[in-house]
Amino acid sequence: MNILGVDHVEMFVGDARQSAYYLCTAFGFRICGQGGPETGIAGQRSLLLAQRDARVVLTSGLYPQDPASEYVAKHGDGVAVIAFEVTSVRDVFAEAVAKGATAISPPAIHERGDERVITATVSGFGDVVHRLVERGGPGEEFLPGTIDMIAPDPEKSDELLGLIDHAAICVPYGELEPTVKFYEEAFGFTEIFREYIEIGEQGMDSRVVQSPSGGVTFTIIEPDPHRRPGQIDDFLHWHSGAGVQHVAFATDDILTAVRTFSEHGVAFGQTPSSYYDVLEDRVGPLHVPVDTLRQLGVLVDHDHWGQMFQIFTQSMHVRRTLFLELIERHGAKTFGSSNIRALYEAKERELGGLREITEAPA
Repeated sequence: MNILGVDHVEMFVGDARQSAYYLCTAFGFRICGQGGPETGIAGQRSLLLAQRDARVVLTSGLYPQDPASEYVAKHGDGVAVIAFEVTSVRDVFAEAVAKGATAISPPAIHERGDERVITATVSGFGDVVHRLVERGGPGEEFLPGTIDMIAPDPEKSDELLGLIDHAAICVPYGELEPTVKFYEEAFGFTEIFREYIEIGEQGMDSRVVQSPSGGVTFTIIEPDPHRRPGQIDDFLHWHSGAGVQHVAFATDDILTAVRTFSEHGVAFGQTPSSYYDVLEDRVGPLHVPVDTLRQLGVLVDHDHWGQMFQIFTQSMHVRRTLFLELIERHGAKTFGSSNIRALYEAKERELGGLREITEAPA
């Protein structure tokens, strides 16, 4: 089974145009295509956003009974589809279904001129599904016959984000092991990292699974019910079940990205100054001054292969669920345990005070 990478993610949102405005203004995405009833998407409106190798589809339902509308009513704005780029949709679809995935939609061909894209959809976790995408032809169209492409903006700005590095998934207690097993069996993923994180009275288990190509990586997290509830419990409560907690975008220059996005109104997680006091003792020599990292709140960790720089945004959604991560890798292939703890603590500082005032009404 040859899964090459993440082709795109699709978010179901209350207002696709409003969400697109934020992602374009704050993060530098560009609208590259659009679809709706006039292009054959019944009951929905979709916008295709892109930046270098990262593609995000924003879809809103036009009627209350549309699946996108029902998703938003249950979960709020969030990732509903993680699409895999594959070499053969038919082979991956057949093998995944034979090994435990549920068939959602069979292989279908989308053609226009020399463009040819084959898609199919299978189950994932919670209400998130996986669209399998096989691309042929010049590659100038995203989904021929369904999404109409828009001419690129002649005044193209700097593109600071690249491909989707990984996604973090929160699952209820007891679902971590079955979810890991599902991706190992249905898609041929392997586990590359695991850790139990203990922060004060809180605790969580995390496992990382990755496709054989290394192009798709999922961090899967479940809360420890024997410890005090924390941000993973918050996500599961506010999101109403399992879902994507954050999507991480690779960048070649995290310092410029943080400065630029901050100027555009993006809020990032805060890190205590003490984190940086022994940073070089822990991870070794840095090619960035520690004071610069301290000023921007960028975290640094390492694995056997190299270093990584990371930072979380604060959630931009009313339910305080989905947020984004920026990651710059310098040889690192997995994740460092110290950053997992630091990132968790940063998110806890953001969300901890909201628990008592966001309880659902009786």
